[in-house]
Amino acid sequence: MRLLLFGGSYNPVHVGHLIMAQEVARQFGYGLVALVPSLNPPHKSMAADPGPERRLEMLRIAIEGDPGLVADDCEIRRGGTSYTIDTIRDLASRYQVEGKIGLLLGDDLVPGFGDWREPGRLAAEADIVCARRLHAERLDFPYPHRYADNPIVAVSSSMIRARIAAGEAFRQFLPRGVRDYIVAGGLYGLR
Repeated sequence: MRLLLFGGSYNPVHVGHLIMAQEVARQFGYGLVALVPSLNPPHKSMAADPGPERRLEMLRIAIEGDPGLVADDCEIRRGGTSYTIDTIRDLASRYQVEGKIGLLLGDDLVPGFGDWREPGRLAAEADIVCARRLHAERLDFPYPHRYADNPIVAVSSSMIRARIAAGEAFRQFLPRGVRDYIVAGGLYGLR
């Protein structure tokens, strides 16, 4: 089976994440997408974090019933700072993977990729797929990669958190079960 890693904070998971995962898997023939929520991402602060267990639960709710997506908690179980190179190696040891694991990067992460832990090793051990998230044009990226032809879905977790905190409309950006979970738990300053 061909496996694609799609890591992130998922704070919260939204429809843009799911569309990107499914579109890239379809375009490049991945049989399974492992969505891996970070415990402690090294290059991102975790604003209004409801905790890794709740983010994982929202992810599980969001993908329920989709056999092409799996929520993998390896970074939460591993503890410490979440480095993608460690996650690639962990997934390779646990899944029956055909070829290299794919690594899905939104184009918002392309400029900072060189600052990741062992970016050269990561590019050698994984097949990198860049997906459009913010930019219609392809960005320069000095590592071997392919670019997805995916729709840009103008939604982000930070935007959703800000809309919830401000009492603005947010529900349509989220899968129904995630929306219900946030409302029931009063997450992200929901009033």
